[in-house]
Amino acid sequence: MVLDISPDELPSGGNAAIARVAVIGTGAWGTALAVVAASAGRTVTLWGRRDDVVDDINTHRLNSRYLDAIPLPDGITATTDAAAACRDADTVLVVTPSRTLRDICRMIRPHLRPGIPVVLCCKGIERGTGLLLSQVAEEEIPDHPVGVLSGPTFARETALGHPTAATIAFPFSYQDRLHPENSPAARLAIALGGKGFRPYISDDPIGVEVGGAVKNVIAIACGMMTGAGFAENTRAALITRGMDEMKRLAEVLGGRRETVTGLSGAGDLTLTCSSTTSRNFALGAQLGAGKTRAECFDGKDVVVEGEVNAVSVIELARKVKVSMPICECVHAVLHEGVPLSEAFARLWARPLKAEPRSLSISLDHPGGSAAEEDLTQRMS
Repeated sequence: MVLDISPDELPSGGNAAIARVAVIGTGAWGTALAVVAASAGRTVTLWGRRDDVVDDINTHRLNSRYLDAIPLPDGITATTDAAAACRDADTVLVVTPSRTLRDICRMIRPHLRPGIPVVLCCKGIERGTGLLLSQVAEEEIPDHPVGVLSGPTFARETALGHPTAATIAFPFSYQDRLHPENSPAARLAIALGGKGFRPYISDDPIGVEVGGAVKNVIAIACGMMTGAGFAENTRAALITRGMDEMKRLAEVLGGRRETVTGLSGAGDLTLTCSSTTSRNFALGAQLGAGKTRAECFDGKDVVVEGEVNAVSVIELARKVKVSMPICECVHAVLHEGVPLSEAFARLWARPLKAEPRSLSISLDHPGGSAAEEDLTQRMS
């Protein structure tokens, strides 16, 4: 589908205008998206639980706790009142940890204007149910279009206006295909697009969500091997084969493999697997260097989405019978007590497989035993 529109081509009034944006979550990414929306000329209300963060935003035009030293533009106000944040909003961006999404949806539901689009800017799969986050939101706010925003986006760089691209994905109805300029995805792209922020439009939220959830787990794997002393070859292999795991899961769930090669898959995976700015990579690197989980991040209670997602991703993969050996490896280390050296040695010594899906091959690895012994020694 080719969609080439400008703000001047949008119909006036009706469901096309998005002037007021509510952002639920005053963390680093929520604040960065508030900056994006305000810089694009929208009026933004940020909701958060902490009085000190809300006061800092309103009084000093800063979020010193989560996004320090970056001045916030005019057009952003903050509140701890969810009703006030949502009351007049034309759209709502939910930017909270994935594990809290269901409760957040229940909180905002009574305050949403009828039919406005809700955009999930968190990444993950619900533990226990195996539901994608959009499916969770659709259960809790069934009368609203639900989409996702995802991509290779570190919050600080986005807030500073560095050129950043992301994908906005909503299901497309028959009417959306007849008039794509009125689709929720297109309207959000126009509302948020600005000098530094370039949104791309997708009709495959499943593929986008799978990429966002699984890449966090693969990033922990890359961090573990980097922390253990391995370098570029190893990380490139994990990124590439990790993307294949993302493709397999997306396809089984009804998404498209093509989506996983885009910003929300390959783009986000490459970014998250290559920088200690990523909490997921940083956690893996510290564990790979020999720290216990309690010692990571100097003992601070840091939320790492991939640590949570490792459980829900593997639960879902096993349920739908998709092989995800790298994610299984990370799950074994984080949640089953398997030593890191043993888990990765087993991963590398698995039978040899074909890369193209058209070939169904599984051969005993002739160097499997030696690889397992060597990696165990290197990482011990």
